This record gives sequence, structure tokens and C-alpha cells, in this order.
Amino acid sequence: MTPKQQLAGMLSAFSPEVSGLARAVLRKMEQRLPGATRLVYDNYNALAIGFGPNERTTDAVFSIAVFPRWVSLFFLNGIELDDPDQLLQGSGNRVRHIVLKAPADLDLPAVRRLTAAALKLADPRVPPKPKGPLIIKSISARQRPRRPVTK
Repeated sequence: MTPKQQLAGMLSAFSPEVSGLARAVLRKMEQRLPGATRLVYDNYNALAIGFGPNERTTDAVFSIAVFPRWVSLFFLNGIELDDPDQLLQGSGNRVRHIVLKAPADLDLPAVRRLTAAALKLADPRVPPKPKGPLIIKSISARQRPRRPVTK
């Protein structure tokens, strides 16, 4: 199975609403960052797809995280970003995120400013072209349910 097929299978484990949002968000990110290396981690809590200049996880700039009920855009050096609109959530030492309600959220002026600022800070820079590879980095043996648990 190709990495693209593997990722499609991972996304299909989520509800149609969440997987549809995730697919649309990933398409937009791939269009904006065609040269990015995409690193896939099917972790215990979430499915994460990192976007960066190479195969080094520490160089990734963004990550799309897919949870059972939502999709988030993570800024992996979010603590360094100026956020006058106070969109960024989180209180860790480095990472901040935005919960995405729709793919169009990526087009909001404030989100575009944050993504542009994150790319400007990236070292090394994400290459503009050619198309970067999709790499499945890890798949956790144990995972939380990928669809919301109903009680």
C-alpha cells in the first residue's frame, strides 16, 4: 500500500464529517505548501500530519491533527508568533493551535498572517517546489477510538 493509500485508510476511521474536514484542510495545506514534506503519525490520541522542509520532525512548521470531534492546525513554534487576534490556543512551552471549523478558516486574514509568520521563522525554510514526499512515520499499536463515543 502506498503512503497516500495508508493515509486515506487512517482518515476513513473518523466520522464522515471529521474525515471530510480533514481531507479538505490537508488539500488546502498541500496546495499552499507543495514542497513540504508531510510526516504522518497515527498516534494514540490523534492522527497528525506534519508539514516541514524535510524528514526531521523537529523542523516541521505545522501539523494538522485529527481528533474524533475536531481538526486542529498546530503551529509548532506558536509561542514565537505575534497573535493580536488571540486565535492561538494552548499553554505549552512551544506549540499553539487553532481548532478549524471549516477549510475556509485557513483563508481568514488572521490565520493567513499567522501561517505566513510561522513560515518566515522556519529554519530551514519549506521549499516552494517540487512536490514534497508523504512519509508514514509511525502507527501506534493502541489508539483511542477515532469516532466519538456515544453514551
